[in-house]
Amino acid sequence: MEFTEPPENVFTVLLHHADMAVALGQGESLNGMYNPEGFGQLYDLLFERLPGVSVDWSGLVDTWNPDKEELYELDSDIHLEDPALMATMEAWEPDDVAEIRTEVAPWFGNSLSRNHSEPPARWADQYRYHTLWEIFERVAAVFQARARYEALAEIHGDLISTITAGLEETEARPSTARFLWRGGIWAYPLNGPGTVRAHTRVFDAEDALADVPSGTQIDMEALVEADPDVILVDGGLGPDWTTTKQELYDEPTAQGLSAVANDRVFPIGVRYGGPLMNLFQLEMIAKQLYPEQFGAWPTYEGGPYPDVPEAERLFDRQRVADIINGDLQP
Repeated sequence: MEFTEPPENVFTVLLHHADMAVALGQGESLNGMYNPEGFGQLYDLLFERLPGVSVDWSGLVDTWNPDKEELYELDSDIHLEDPALMATMEAWEPDDVAEIRTEVAPWFGNSLSRNHSEPPARWADQYRYHTLWEIFERVAAVFQARARYEALAEIHGDLISTITAGLEETEARPSTARFLWRGGIWAYPLNGPGTVRAHTRVFDAEDALADVPSGTQIDMEALVEADPDVILVDGGLGPDWTTTKQELYDEPTAQGLSAVANDRVFPIGVRYGGPLMNLFQLEMIAKQLYPEQFGAWPTYEGGPYPDVPEAERLFDRQRVADIINGDLQP
């Protein structure tokens, strides 16, 4: 797909596409995304560590399962979302997706790669799964921002190399549970294919809940039986972390958990983040799982992403901010 100039009015749904637009310096082009208030607040916690990077989320439309007429009203230059995902939404049929493509603007995105989900029949023969950074590369082409992509991809490649080298120095692989805590436990896998595991797969940790299907609710007794060395709480990063952590610790059987006894219960961001979230989550999880190799995760009681001492950072915040803001000089 080619544009004579970068799109200036951009519709997104899932977070990874919105993240990509911001990473390419196009945050002001967004007109909508899923849960802009909640996810916008989360990204603001990261942007505290990226000088000069900010996005005004306040005017964005919440685009989950939108009314078709809303897309006519937004009159986007591009719908940066997977048409196969849109066709699975309650208010949408494949013919609606085709209509919007013809009457408003094209679709461009890939979201079923998050879990390698089966696409609807209309897309089944042609659907391709990609990694997070492969999707980002394709999105960068649409925005004519190849140089920004390459600069960020270099930082990501260096970060992965740092992590790989650190893991080679130790045979330890902590037993780890990753779940969403909302007064109950919804388990999510660490390993396997899919962009939602781009933040955890590289660490080769033992998944304490590997036998639990993704998104399944389990009880505390099942978690105690698995007894992970480390717990990663999805969506934990934010102002409510201290309360969330205390709720978990206050569960009657939680004191039987090794992760609780050793205070190795940590917040992470979200499963559906894009390249910017990926950089921060790779750093935080490296420190949470392997402190001897990568330095300890700082004490965190909520709020912005911790101000990690410069010598202990696994990637250069200023360099990332400069790239987003268009300064590509190394």
